[in-house]
Amino acid sequence: MDTIIRIALLQLTPMGSLDGNLRKGLEACRKAHELGADIALFPEMWSNGYSIQGNPPENWDSLSFDSCFISSFKVLSRELGMAIGITFLEQSDAGMRNSLALFDRKGKCVLRYSKVHTCDFSDERYLVPGDDFYTAELDVEGDSVVVGAMICYDREFPESARILMLKGAELILVPNACPMEVNRLSQLRARAFENMAAIAVCNYPSTVPDCNGHSNAFDGVAYLPDVAESRDTCILLAGEEEGVYIAELNLDRLRAYRKAEVHGNAYRKPGKYHLLCSEKVKEPFVRSDSRR
Repeated sequence: MDTIIRIALLQLTPMGSLDGNLRKGLEACRKAHELGADIALFPEMWSNGYSIQGNPPENWDSLSFDSCFISSFKVLSRELGMAIGITFLEQSDAGMRNSLALFDRKGKCVLRYSKVHTCDFSDERYLVPGDDFYTAELDVEGDSVVVGAMICYDREFPESARILMLKGAELILVPNACPMEVNRLSQLRARAFENMAAIAVCNYPSTVPDCNGHSNAFDGVAYLPDVAESRDTCILLAGEEEGVYIAELNLDRLRAYRKAEVHGNAYRKPGKYHLLCSEKVKEPFVRSDSRR
């Protein structure tokens, strides 16, 4: 029997306070567990509902990793036997970061990631970018899966998913806070296709300004051995409304596909890609607010 991983995308409306988001987040995780989820994922910066726009940074609600808010999800992951990817505005020694902590089903934090591609053209210019992209082996019932993470704007750079694939990622978790429209969905479909990796995106519902729901998942498997035509890799596309949405990823099918098909790292020629590491920026891409 194939290994199926059930990913719960918690497409939730924030409550307007840290305590409210904590209560609602814990409740949503319990609902995800009732629905049979192996992993529950929150939208971007759930701790404050991404409420940084138009507010001076000194008013932003940031948390340390060892805060009660984060610890509550650590405890719940162990109680439910379900992995939880909780997102928050992190207060670190370096400054504030847009972060994700992934707890496994035993309550262990197996992955901590901070957004590398901060939106420096917006209020995120006050945040400290993450240092790197990371992967971790996540234990699920009867198996394990190599997971990585991107956060929102990260997914608009093919290098983000590519690095995660090169580090072994089979599943990429993507907390999000912006409209999921046809072009962004096309980006995600491409990231999954070219890396032969599954991608799961959790967005805020349309009740949140500049968001429209449509949390989604792509399994990265474009071809099946007994089917002549390519298939749509989208395995879940939610509506605009609030809810807990379950994407079912066939891990065995993905692994068999990765062993046989031509994408990913099979036929790359990295010796030809030196320009990708250049720091030089030419017109028309010069921006005064860009950070390197």
